[in-house]
Amino acid sequence: MALKQQQELKQTQRLSPLQMQVIKLVELNSVEVEDRIKQEIEDNPALEVSDSGPAGEEEENNDVPEDILSQEEIILGDYASEDDIPDYRLNGSDRKNETNIVEISYYDDKSLSDSLQEQIGLLQLDDQRQLIAEYIIGNLDESGYLQRDLQSISDDLLFQQQIEVSPLQMEDVLYEIQDLEPAGVGARNLRECLLLQLGRYASTPAVEHAKVILSDYFDEFSRKHYEKIIRQMNITQDELRDAIHEIVSLNPKPGNALGGTLQTAMNNITPDFIVDSYNGEVSIQLNNSNVPSLQINRSFSEMLKGYNENKESMSNDDKQAILFMKQKVDSAKWFIDAVKQRQNTLQRTMEAIVNLQYDFFLTEDETQLKPMILKDVAERTGFDISTVSRVSNSKYVQTNTGIYPLKFFFSEAMQTNTGEDISSREVKLILKESIDNENPVKPLTDDQLTKILNEKGYVIARRTVAKYREQLNIPVARLRKKI
Repeated sequence: MALKQQQELKQTQRLSPLQMQVIKLVELNSVEVEDRIKQEIEDNPALEVSDSGPAGEEEENNDVPEDILSQEEIILGDYASEDDIPDYRLNGSDRKNETNIVEISYYDDKSLSDSLQEQIGLLQLDDQRQLIAEYIIGNLDESGYLQRDLQSISDDLLFQQQIEVSPLQMEDVLYEIQDLEPAGVGARNLRECLLLQLGRYASTPAVEHAKVILSDYFDEFSRKHYEKIIRQMNITQDELRDAIHEIVSLNPKPGNALGGTLQTAMNNITPDFIVDSYNGEVSIQLNNSNVPSLQINRSFSEMLKGYNENKESMSNDDKQAILFMKQKVDSAKWFIDAVKQRQNTLQRTMEAIVNLQYDFFLTEDETQLKPMILKDVAERTGFDISTVSRVSNSKYVQTNTGIYPLKFFFSEAMQTNTGEDISSREVKLILKESIDNENPVKPLTDDQLTKILNEKGYVIARRTVAKYREQLNIPVARLRKKI
């Protein structure tokens, strides 16, 4: 086949480094931005923390370009790579006016595994049993359960540690672990976990009945077939009530009593926005605490300028050095510009949300929430829906009474029988109040809840009530029944 040359004209879309920075910065929360800035400063010698003055001043001093991306360019983020790029603080001088945020951390440095290892060390086991105990502890999940069967763990010990141990020997060591604190740790299922905890209680009629219920009637108990339990155990309703009281007071996840898990560590939430209401006015502020202001390294810029003035007398090595420095300076400018655009995008989006939900932020009454979807915010800000979605993802806002995820303020619209639009969150609130005030002996069914809402003027179907109940993590009427 003969070789030939030909010309081809092709039009493609490509994202600039600045566009990619903006897209990813918008998605990240205020906690991630601090780490990202530290990483950027470490990687780029042309970027440094500004000691004085607002962050915008370095743009004039270092000729930082002020190109603002169009919404079409931001939307192109759907084609970008998935490299994480966090947020940033735009105005360093505003720190004096920032609200002090009190963060409550539930994190405990000592994990469940560490605690059990310490206790095992006090049992004076021989070396082999000590190793088996440590191996079993390593297989416990965050809730303190042993989900793997002993035969599998025995096989692992044989292949990895060349220790041959029978499942029966493993079970003897497991019993030692189940005697440790917290009570119920090392259980292989919920029933065993609860029985382990009851085993440490003083013997009373209620405790003994509770043990029988968990041992022989666990399925009936979990399905709340109380009449069947009363009949087969030949006990009174009061005795069953006392036994159930003992059971529900137990901890189904003993491992969560200690810290050290990822879920526990994540309970420490830092808000991205601060909304304050005072004297009938609502103010909005981005939470930029602990995030430094950035600027181009002045000595780095002056060095680059000196190289540019002596281009003719430079060697090839000097030219390579200039190219490297220019790339770093450009990268720093892009990063600072991206940070500025991110702050602008977040600020405008939050202002639109506050304007749409102004009555709620003024009173913090959930019944004041209005129907709001991404499209409503996009129309007010001029952003695309995908941009609003990126802003609202994984972001939190602090108000006078608490911290809410930004997605909390988005809800679908419903209508009353008068044609008035209301938020579905208002319906959920009434639904929850109805269930909270129901007779626990005869809980309300979904049909009854639908009738209550219809009588209050809300046009809603039974399947919608069931959906909202599930979203509120409320079980069906049969599982809410009490005696």
